[in-house]
Amino acid sequence: MPDQRPTILVACVRNAGRSQAAAALLAAYAGDRVRVLSGGSAPADEVHPEVAEVLAERGLAAYGRPRAWTEDDVRAADVVVTMGCGDACPYFPGKRYEDWDVSDPGGADAALVRQIVDDIDARVQRLLASLGLAASDQRSPMS
Repeated sequence: MPDQRPTILVACVRNAGRSQAAAALLAAYAGDRVRVLSGGSAPADEVHPEVAEVLAERGLAAYGRPRAWTEDDVRAADVVVTMGCGDACPYFPGKRYEDWDVSDPGGADAALVRQIVDDIDARVQRLLASLGLAASDQRSPMS
């Protein structure tokens, strides 16, 4: 039987900050009700430590090691969320796209990274609600 869960791809340039936070929050809120993919157009070697630290404060881990998104990821996605990758962002006709204008947290101080993750958190919750995954059904990461 085919997997009926929506698949969400979150993509940025380095897959070390914004997309890692979005993927971690999506997985925390939706659990096994969505399939989460995450990738970058030019992946870093590791997740930004300041992002990993803020996620850990919320009881979350980064969503794996940074990696490149693949054409298979884009084909599989029902929703593609892009964050700052411009022309390098994946685009396939017929997909739902959301471009989130979110600051890059790489190298930022903890207070700014917390604000950025809060912004991503709110966007994740709106996205999930738009997919019919009500907030009351979701596990809330520690803020």
